[in-house]
Amino acid sequence: MQTSPPVQRAPERLSSGEIAVWRKFLRAHATVVRQLEADLLGAHSLPLASYDVLVQLVEAPEHKLRMTELADAVLLSRSGLTRLVDRLEREGLVTREACVSDARGLFAVLTQAGYDRLRSATGTHLRGVSELVVSKLDPEDLAALDRAMDKLLS
Repeated sequence: MQTSPPVQRAPERLSSGEIAVWRKFLRAHATVVRQLEADLLGAHSLPLASYDVLVQLVEAPEHKLRMTELADAVLLSRSGLTRLVDRLEREGLVTREACVSDARGLFAVLTQAGYDRLRSATGTHLRGVSELVVSKLDPEDLAALDRAMDKLLS
């Protein structure tokens, strides 16, 4: 007879300090993401989620990823990614390609127009990341943030 692992219960209450840190984290994330999105939309008519898809594809071998891998990489649901790739395909920034080894599988592939659009938007995005995050933290803060994010992602 197998026994189930013990269920770990979440604490019933967090301290006011813990709640305050959590709320600051949420506000900081929302503030940075909103501004990055506004910058990309204003300068390039490119939503942040679209920029993220183009980045994932440019970094992938042969500039293509299976749709399931791409959805995981950009933290979207499969259906959300499908709708986003539909829009990017209509704009000529990506194409879909059948997977020869799996008839049900599809790749999203970066087009030259997608590469060009990404290239033009990257300076805006990196400038935003620098101004909104990196310039506000000293090297020790960045190292601490890196360690904290590693812990949260483990």
